[in-house]
Amino acid sequence: MLRRDNVTPRAYKQVDVFTTSPLQGNPLAVILEAEGLTEMQMLSLARWTNLSETTFVFKPTNPAADYLVRIFTPEKELPFAGHPTLGTAHALLESGLVTKQPGIVMQECGVGLVAVNILPERTLAFVAPTVTFQTLTVEERELLITHFQPAVIETNTIPVIADMGIRWLMVRMPNAQACLTMTPDQAMIKKLQVACHVDGVVVYGAYSSGVPADYEMRAFLVELDKLVEDPVTGSANACLARLLKTNNFPDGGSTSLGYQVQQGTQLHRKGLVSVRFIHDEPWIGGQICTLVNGWLHI
Repeated sequence: MLRRDNVTPRAYKQVDVFTTSPLQGNPLAVILEAEGLTEMQMLSLARWTNLSETTFVFKPTNPAADYLVRIFTPEKELPFAGHPTLGTAHALLESGLVTKQPGIVMQECGVGLVAVNILPERTLAFVAPTVTFQTLTVEERELLITHFQPAVIETNTIPVIADMGIRWLMVRMPNAQACLTMTPDQAMIKKLQVACHVDGVVVYGAYSSGVPADYEMRAFLVELDKLVEDPVTGSANACLARLLKTNNFPDGGSTSLGYQVQQGTQLHRKGLVSVRFIHDEPWIGGQICTLVNGWLHI
C-alpha cells in the first residue's frame, strides 16, 4: 500500500435521511472534521461522493451555535438545505456532540441559525426558515403551462417561486396520482430553472384519504447536464409548509396541526416527512439511519 504524507484522516459518515429503513430515504455524506479544507476541495469531494449533497462541519462563528455547516451539491454550495440539516445533526449527535441547549441542536449555515429539535424515537425536526414567495411573470407562467401539458395544474392554487436560500418553483397538481404520473422533460425543467431563476421544480398533490400520507411530492432539477429527481427534499417540504400556512391550509383545518408528506415513490424509495406546527411555526421532521462510519483521508 502506498503511503501518502501530509494527509489528515477525517471522521466521515454516510446517513440516510427521512426514513426508518436503510436505503429508503435520501443519502447524505457528512465530513465531521472539515477544518483546513478549501472550497475547491469541498466541491471536489461533493462531486466524488456523487450524492445530492455533502456537508462539511466547522467550528461555529456564532456563539449560540453548536457548529457551522457548509452544504455542497456536485455543482455548487447551498446556503441551506433540509435533509443535510437533519443528517448532519444526527451524525454529530451520534458522534457525541453535547449541545449548548438541552434538547436542541443549533446549526449555523448560510441562512443564519437553524434550530433542530431532538424528539423521541430518534426523530429530529428543524424549524422552517423564513421564505419569500414570488408570483410568476406572464412569460414564466406560459412556459410552465407548456411544460405541464397534458398534465393538469391545479387551478385554484397559483404556482409560486419560494425562496428559502434555495429557490423552488412550487406547482400544485389536482391530486397525488397526477403528481406521481407526470413525466418530467429535461429540456423544459432546465428552461424553467433558467427562466424563473430557481434551483428546481417541485410538484405536489393531496391524497383524499390521508393514506399513505397527506401529500405526495416530487422535486426535479437539472444538474451537471443531467435530469435529477431528488428522493426526499427537506427544503421543499419547508417551503410547502410555509405555503400551506400562507394559503390558510386549503386542505382543511387538520393540516394546520400537522401532516405527512411521502416522497421518492417513483424512485422506489419510502421517504416520509412529518410536519408539525408549534406556536404557529412549521417544524420539518424525520428519522435518520447511519449506513457508513469511517475515515476520509484527504
